Amino acid sequence: MRPESAALSHPVSSSDSLAVASPSLPQPPRPRSERLLALSSTEFDLLVIGGGVTGSGIARDASLRGLRVALVEREDFASGTSSRSSRLIHGGVRYLEHGHLGLVFESSIERYRLLRLAPHLVRPLAFVWPVYQGARIPRWKLAAGLKLYDALALFRNVKGSRSLNASQLSEVVPGLRTDGLRGGSRYYDAATDDARLTFINALAASEAGAIVLNHVSVRSLVVQDGRARGATVVDSLTGQQLTIRARAIVNATGPWSDEIRKLDATNGGGPTVRGSKGVHISVPRERLPTDCALTLLSPVDGRVMFILPAHSHTIIGTTETATRAHPSEVRASVSDVDYLLTSANGFFPNAHLSREDVVSAWAGIRPLVASAYSGAGDAGSASREHAIHTSPTGVLAISGGKLTTYRVMARDMVDAVEHALGLPHRKAPTHSLPLPGGDISSLDAELASARTTVGHDDIATHLVRAYGGRWRQVWALTREQPLLAEPLAPGLPYIRAEAVHGVTHELVHTLSDLLVRRLKVAFETRDLGRAAARIAASDMAPLLGWSPQDVERQLADYSRDVERLFGIDPADA
Repeated sequence: MRPESAALSHPVSSSDSLAVASPSLPQPPRPRSERLLALSSTEFDLLVIGGGVTGSGIARDASLRGLRVALVEREDFASGTSSRSSRLIHGGVRYLEHGHLGLVFESSIERYRLLRLAPHLVRPLAFVWPVYQGARIPRWKLAAGLKLYDALALFRNVKGSRSLNASQLSEVVPGLRTDGLRGGSRYYDAATDDARLTFINALAASEAGAIVLNHVSVRSLVVQDGRARGATVVDSLTGQQLTIRARAIVNATGPWSDEIRKLDATNGGGPTVRGSKGVHISVPRERLPTDCALTLLSPVDGRVMFILPAHSHTIIGTTETATRAHPSEVRASVSDVDYLLTSANGFFPNAHLSREDVVSAWAGIRPLVASAYSGAGDAGSASREHAIHTSPTGVLAISGGKLTTYRVMARDMVDAVEHALGLPHRKAPTHSLPLPGGDISSLDAELASARTTVGHDDIATHLVRAYGGRWRQVWALTREQPLLAEPLAPGLPYIRAEAVHGVTHELVHTLSDLLVRRLKVAFETRDLGRAAARIAASDMAPLLGWSPQDVERQLADYSRDVERLFGIDPADA
């Protein structure tokens, strides 16, 4: 196990565990053709548009309450903001500075829940916050703020915060600039794989009875007697056009929300969502080695940023600037990358990080509530509270929020759906029901079992971290075909069996579905996964019916897609 995951074991005692001893291995989702047929032949209680973490969470919650649910996503689950975050499940310590205490309280409780409900995907992570002479937040104020942070979590965090002197900080974080260092604090939050957390909510919705489809885009809304009663959609994989009938519609498309609003002919007014661009970069772990995460105040402009350990890489992020770039086209710019490199070098002067060290750079748009911005239009001070709006035709839309609080957002939205449909209130057990793969009695026991079975520490750890108790389903493929135990990319723990399992069990239909979102290959290779794509395509082609010509088209599509996502613009949008 790598240091960042080995530092702390699962924080909940066995008496608190919600898991069962023997995780089940479910059947694969229904064939896509059957799900497409169900879309057009069923009258649903709820159509959810948008397969990010919020939409996927809504579909799961509603299905568990007994509603007939359809979930459609234009590209792939988590293809937008939900795969381009800081990968943190956190209380939001930086929101204390802006007085958003309610959000911090809510986020802290959700962090505690997710550590229990998805112990494979949400892991404890220690953070260190150094304080330098003349810092905007002095050492005493930081210590007091972190005590409040502990209190808002009802003291149920992994561990309580503690102050560190300059000598202790230098020992914990070798290479950290010591000039002017006055001390700091250690506190605890959690890290996750954002895209997989999103996907397992979509998968959980499917397993609860929802009809779930990616690569299906909404072209128009069906309005009858002044009420939205469905949508016309197109399957981008086949070109098939379908009409979905639904008693209620939820717009959970995040930064695309206003585009869906435009389909509602009666919907006027200004924008409900205002985009805030966040950029991250990844550098090799050896260029900036750290076993803990760091919370820093950038020497460039004083805003809060993070340096995060991520397996064989270190992530530096994030920027936060208002943007008018289209969500599909937003990318990092040269100035974004230089800002993050300059900020990191300011704290690690011997690292001498340069653009050549950047393995990948990515940008996402946080869909903040437009009215939440301060008068100065400062994205950093805008509230992360979520809001639900209803259009004149009855389309419900949700905006704002954050990755950590997606379950609460989903709960609130399904409450609103029940009210709109005149249904009696039912409470879904999302606060106590483990997410797929999370029904394990002990994460440490799963890791030990996987290491014994797999025989390779990095691969075993990855499989458990990605699939939880379902890792055996993936590894079993290597017994049938030993070649599937081979890596997809040299030096990384991802194996060819995951390409096969992705197609059969995880609704993978394109190379980007697999290498950008189900796995992190594109983020962790300098060629953005292009070499791995050819290997993966050879395993996916027989399952998806790709001819040799189809494979070449898929490879070309993948190359264009990763350039769109990870390319660096010469100027800011």
